[in-house]
Amino acid sequence: MTVEIINLGLPKSGTTTLKHALTQAGFSVADHRIKSREDPNDPADRVFVGDLMYQGLFKYGDPLALLNDHDALTEISFIYGGNSVWPQCDHAMLLALRKLHPKLCFIATRRDTEHMARSIMRWNNLGKLRIPLSTVPGLPVGYGHEIDEQMIWIDGHYEALAHWFRNDPLYLELDVAAPDARLRLERFLGRPVPWWGQSNINPEDRAAQDGRAEQDSAR
Repeated sequence: MTVEIINLGLPKSGTTTLKHALTQAGFSVADHRIKSREDPNDPADRVFVGDLMYQGLFKYGDPLALLNDHDALTEISFIYGGNSVWPQCDHAMLLALRKLHPKLCFIATRRDTEHMARSIMRWNNLGKLRIPLSTVPGLPVGYGHEIDEQMIWIDGHYEALAHWFRNDPLYLELDVAAPDARLRLERFLGRPVPWWGQSNINPEDRAAQDGRAEQDSAR
């Protein structure tokens, strides 16, 4: 098996939605961690997709050398145990992937910038603690506590990807909330996507959606 698709979107950009959509479309998906490789008797054992990508790059010369049992990667960054790893923000990583795998498809899931920033801030301690206290490409230690800072970082990431992949037919920036998101994904993949929806929603986001639905039903 060979990796065919990598998502370069940031956390809370719709990565879990993409994971479910690709799984339903028949892909074997690795998302954030590969639990099948972890020691079930060691609670501290973690096998992260992003870590395997860097091991592959620096030890074997190929970021995908240790990921040949999946054909799609949907969440590749992680912050854990003092490590802050962001392959989707690393141009050396992207250069190696494109040179070694010229047929590899890249997707960049995203949402409205402010909505995405607020979702990051509400997701456990990701936006309030882990990101501001970690070294993150484009967001130095001490920054990211505020929504405006998160928004600058988010927009900068997607602008960088748009510049890097300009005119590349194997790159798709996908607004997961767009009415035509599923259709665009199907056209990009060249195969049907039988499921599309929302996954891994923050409780606060779901409550807000429920509130809007109640208001609509009362009209």
